[in-house]
Amino acid sequence: MGGRGSLLLPGGGRARLRFSVAMSSPEIASLSWGQMKVKGCSTTYKDCKVWPGGSRTWDWRETGTNHSPGVQPADLEEVVKKGAQTVVIGRGMSEALQVPSSTVDYLKKNGIEVVVLQTEKAVEEYNALAARGVKPLQRRNIFRNNFCCAKQKTND
Repeated sequence: MGGRGSLLLPGGGRARLRFSVAMSSPEIASLSWGQMKVKGCSTTYKDCKVWPGGSRTWDWRETGTNHSPGVQPADLEEVVKKGAQTVVIGRGMSEALQVPSSTVDYLKKNGIEVVVLQTEKAVEEYNALAARGVKPLQRRNIFRNNFCCAKQKTND
């Protein structure tokens, strides 16, 4: 990801800098019923979205998501905009969260590979992909950007 920055110099001068930052996908450090920890993040998540360089709570209320009909394209717009090439979706520990074909089609139409698994398996797959993409902008392979959308509790 390219960027622009400013360097403040003594005497009030400025120098313009151009820089490139290769962000790796953070590892999911631990998973248990109702709790997920992302490496390098102090937050304990119930549900989360993870992408190269960050993570955040996945708040179902933002898009009106529920177990059925499940994950909607609106839940994934954020990661599509971030340039994800592979999306791993966890369906919950008991696989109660649905992933409709329309959601899978939405990702595929955007050129994104989709993997849908039970949450524990999704985390294993995501971590394996993230490990292969440590320097995503230099490796330039299909796992350059990975995203995990993982659901924990199934009794919401």
